[in-house]
This record gives sequence, structure tokens and C-alpha cells, in this order.
Amino acid sequence: MRLSKNTLNHPILEQSFAIIDREIGKHNLNPQEYAIARRVIHATADFEFLNLLKFSHGAIASGIEAISGQAPIVTDVTMVKQGIQTLVSKTFNNPIVSAIELAPTAIAGRTRTETGLLKCWQEYPQAIYIIGNAPTALLALCEQLSNLQTVPPLIIGVPVGFVSVIESKRTLAELKVPQILTTGRKGGSAVAASILNALVILATETFKG
Repeated sequence: MRLSKNTLNHPILEQSFAIIDREIGKHNLNPQEYAIARRVIHATADFEFLNLLKFSHGAIASGIEAISGQAPIVTDVTMVKQGIQTLVSKTFNNPIVSAIELAPTAIAGRTRTETGLLKCWQEYPQAIYIIGNAPTALLALCEQLSNLQTVPPLIIGVPVGFVSVIESKRTLAELKVPQILTTGRKGGSAVAASILNALVILATETFKG
């Protein structure tokens, strides 16, 4: 069953959005980009994300189409999976896989999340990929994409931290793949989940009935 926007958004959430709208005022994002940015700001109380979020051409449309088509969703860590599974299950019910859950141990020279991500890539090359925590996983994914012509419908690359974070985002930005990312060190699981959840809401508006 696909639910309406009004059903999916709690009244307190709508009140929060109204406050955010008043404080932001004028901006340069299009309506869909702003819908995503506003949900991220709501999750973080950080208005800097209005300018930190970057969208490649066609990324939102590609993500909406993939979500509505029930494409698998691969997250780097369990926290991101937990942050999206309730809304996804109420709407398009896409299968969700957490990379780290597929890797009880790491292979030599790689982290557990990186190891799991590579397993996911072998099984789900057409999944939506969401990286909210592990820059090594994002770098591993970019490495797989660098010599391929088939690319995922969307990569959300928003790892947070200090080691390899900026590098991983710059590497993603250089690839010709639909992507939503944050520049700089900021990001995180809540940001990643918020972006995907915003896309789910947009998908319900686009594909009603």
C-alpha cells in the first residue's frame, strides 16, 4: 500500500518544516532538492547542509524511478538501514541490505564495511547505494565503478569524519554516476537516511495510486 504525503509526515514534522522554511527564506535549490535539504536539516538541526548538499544532473529523477521500481537499497551500516526501513516498508517495500551485516570478518587490507560492500556490489549492481558512515566503503564502490559502463541508479555519498572522508567524496564527484553527496567532513547516518526518506516521499508524490 502506498501512502500519501500527509499520511507519511507527522504533524510535528510539518511544524518543524515550517520553522525551517521561515528561517531559510530564499534559496537557490529547486523544489525537489529543497525537499531533501529540508529533511536533512530537520534531522541534524544544521542549516549548513543547505549549501553542503550537491546533486548531479538527473540524480533525483533516477533515484525516484529506482525506488518506485523497487530496486534494492544497499546501506553501508545498520544504522542507515534502521533509519529508512520503516518508511520504505510502508511505501514501495524495496529490499534493504546492510553491507556490514554481510561481513562478519574483514578480508585482508579492508574494513568490514568495505568487505561487505564489495559483496553487495557482486550481487546488487543495480541497487541504490547509501554510504553514511564509512568512507572506505565509498572508495571501494568508486573503485568498482571506475572501469564499468553500467552504473547504479543512484549513489548517496555522505560519510562523516576526518580520515578519507573528503577524498572519498571527491572521488565520487569525479565519476559520471547519478549521485547526491555532501562536501566537506559533514554527513553521517542520519543525513544518509534523511536523503533516502525524502526521495521516498518524492516518489510517492510522483507515482500515486
